[in-house]
Amino acid sequence: MRILVVNVNTTESITQAIAQQARSVAAAGTEIVGLTPFFGAESVEGNFESYLAAIAVMDRVMAYDQPFDAVIQAGYGEHGREGLQELLNVPVVDITDAAASTAMFLGHAYSVVTTLDRTVPLIEDRLKLSGLFERCASVRASGMAVLELEEHPLRAMEAIVRQAELAISEDKAEVICLGCGGMAGLDEQIRQRTGVPVVDGVTAAVTLAESLVRLGLSTSKVRTYGTPRPKTIIDWPGRFAR
Repeated sequence: MRILVVNVNTTESITQAIAQQARSVAAAGTEIVGLTPFFGAESVEGNFESYLAAIAVMDRVMAYDQPFDAVIQAGYGEHGREGLQELLNVPVVDITDAAASTAMFLGHAYSVVTTLDRTVPLIEDRLKLSGLFERCASVRASGMAVLELEEHPLRAMEAIVRQAELAISEDKAEVICLGCGGMAGLDEQIRQRTGVPVVDGVTAAVTLAESLVRLGLSTSKVRTYGTPRPKTIIDWPGRFAR
């Protein structure tokens, strides 16, 4: 089984960290391929960058020229999953959906701890669109930018733990979701500090994608995510349509 794990930004070190985290839970025989978009922003922290990333992720996946069995979109609260579901005949799993749905098996309510405050509405909107918001106690911002997660790991950890503790004590969350692909690998440390289950969206997405492949299930094509109708696309900026 081969799973493509696609970063939504163009920072290669984040792609490698996400892929490494994905491999840590992949079953024997599952190959994880980390992909970085050909174009886009170095970090995705707003609507403009998110819409740009949606195009870039679709472009990068469609340019991949080897067989694959599933795709993971490794951006939290980002746009574009639906487009991939239309384009592909294999399962597409978004880490936002994967983390939240997994958390709902583990407690009555979950909270998301993310990066900057400006990303909170984007995550809330994606959870609502996916039908996963009802049991979300809160979405909290750590105040750390995406690239700062790598640059200042100790400060980032303390900021995330602080917001997780507030989510538990004030918002009554019973599970914490890490609301950024760049937080991959921090789940165990935060679990030890807070005493509650902590869900990393990347690893949750890998196990969900593997399960869908083994079950022989993929996106329904009868209506919402039907294959795009053949049309002429003018001046497409990406590679696969050239």
